[in-house]
Amino acid sequence: MAHRVGEVVKLANVSVRTLHHYDEIGLLVPSARSAAGYRLYTAGDLERLQHVLFYREIGIGLEEIRDLMADTAFDRRTALAAQRDLLAKEVYRLEAMLDLIDKTLAAQEEGIPMGQGEMFEVFGDFDPAEHEDEVLERWGKTDAYKESTRRTRRYTKADWTRFKTETDAINGDMAELMDEGVAPSDPRAIDAVERHRVLIDRWFYPCSHKMHAQLGQMYVADPRFAADYEKIRAGMAQYMCDAIAADAARAAREPG
Repeated sequence: MAHRVGEVVKLANVSVRTLHHYDEIGLLVPSARSAAGYRLYTAGDLERLQHVLFYREIGIGLEEIRDLMADTAFDRRTALAAQRDLLAKEVYRLEAMLDLIDKTLAAQEEGIPMGQGEMFEVFGDFDPAEHEDEVLERWGKTDAYKESTRRTRRYTKADWTRFKTETDAINGDMAELMDEGVAPSDPRAIDAVERHRVLIDRWFYPCSHKMHAQLGQMYVADPRFAADYEKIRAGMAQYMCDAIAADAARAAREPG
């Protein structure tokens, strides 16, 4: 079924002038013409228009959109996934901005001046997008990554702050155990890293003991992850890895 310009205008909420312009620059050329010479848009044309409008909402210029879609490697599903990711980031940014506006309004109503840092700080110390490119490269096709993406796109600044608080509490407990000279195989250390596993399971994706053990190995093998733990206590990355391995071994011995 082909649609005339007037029908597409109503369907996509765009102007006739916009469709004519897209045709003129080669961005959206209708696939057919009526006997009278009127432009006719097929289902494929409408799919292409949807992509164009998504890209426009993200803020990409028409020439760049045309180049992107002219690439022989262009794939509709891949493009939609990328557009969704960009829009999710924008939603997160706007929610954070709204939260800051609410805080500013509340401060004004109460007559309490906001600190300069609070006035301009939107996302807090925790940045969930850190290492995002590498995470996508390593685990982008896994079910765990997909589940994590599904959950985290709904998280607000308050959620991330709560997650950071819970993480800091576990790291603090691990550091205290290290200071006391408690072995990573000690039940107290194992219980602490079990809380860490449950935290991941609850916030991001189902985290089995096997997967947790793989994460523990990565904390040592990857210099950046190791550095984060070493900032808390020297040797903590290895301590976490060993305690997580002990936790996995304990789980394997338990019935059921």
